[in-house]
Amino acid sequence: MEQRIVISENLQTDIAIAISECEHDRLFVLVDETTKQECWQRIKQYMCLRNAQLITIGATDTHKDLESLAHVWKALGDGGATRHSCLVNLGGGMVTDLGGFAASTFKRGIDFINIPTTLLAMVDASVGGKTGINFNGLKNEIGVFNDAKFVILNTQFLETLDAENIRSGYAEMLKHGLISEEKMWAELVNFPLCELPDGKHLQQLQRMVAESVAVKEHIVDIDPREQGLRKALNLGHTFGHAFESWSMKHDKPVLHGYAVAFGLVCELYLSVVKTGFPTDKMRQTVAFIKENYGTIGITCDDYDGLIALMRHDKKNTADTINFTLLGNIGDIRINQTATEDEIKEAFDFLREG
Repeated sequence: MEQRIVISENLQTDIAIAISECEHDRLFVLVDETTKQECWQRIKQYMCLRNAQLITIGATDTHKDLESLAHVWKALGDGGATRHSCLVNLGGGMVTDLGGFAASTFKRGIDFINIPTTLLAMVDASVGGKTGINFNGLKNEIGVFNDAKFVILNTQFLETLDAENIRSGYAEMLKHGLISEEKMWAELVNFPLCELPDGKHLQQLQRMVAESVAVKEHIVDIDPREQGLRKALNLGHTFGHAFESWSMKHDKPVLHGYAVAFGLVCELYLSVVKTGFPTDKMRQTVAFIKENYGTIGITCDDYDGLIALMRHDKKNTADTINFTLLGNIGDIRINQTATEDEIKEAFDFLREG
């Protein structure tokens, strides 16, 4: 059975249907300490979950490690899980990544269902079949491609998030708009993001999430193993991953989506310079990012270190730093390169533009 993405209007019914279609002898639910309090409480009374065994791991990306993975494997084994059991991953991208990997490897693979509870996980982490853990100081170093049987998306969970985590996920939606089409991009850069989280805009956001997920789904269907078109999803990420690593090294970590937003500023600048992206659309996107994400406190003294971090990204080589750039909204140019001087110009633009 192929993965099914469910844009959920009735969470209880949709979870019940997904579980019933994953024939199972035992049911497990994986949460972290945060989603146990904030999200599990919302659904634990559902009849379809009454016999589920709860597995809890530590919250945040620092627990996306071998120790947490072993804890999940042990809990499955101790709970009597067999090859015919099912694991429901309720949480953000850390939970869906680690839970998906645990399910993919326990007894050589059991069914799993993802119920992402953050905007970032809804539009990015839970779709596309990437599972894994951090290892040896490197992000997502160990993992496999394997789809959940169902991904259930319901924006009621966004009521549990703070504004920063909503903005973090929204940056990936903005990226999807840029690589898709102008109407979608225009709605995204005109949405009142600063007013979230509130109930007033959640219905509009649910539709926008569905459209954003459809963009990623379409790309992943064409190129599941990132041989070509899937590299479009890397827009903003060559710079973004470097900003993320830099911020952790300097003990002032930024959320993934914030790093991607700052990366989009840099890569849209390179797109204007190298591939003819329209300056007015770049300016409008950059203004939206500056208004909602602020700035990252890099100085020119950080440039060489950031470039070194880019070279260590698994998508690059020691000699070449690869970018996904745009010729226009939806006009994707993969496998683009830039000189160190051009990269430094992009850093300058981020700081001053």
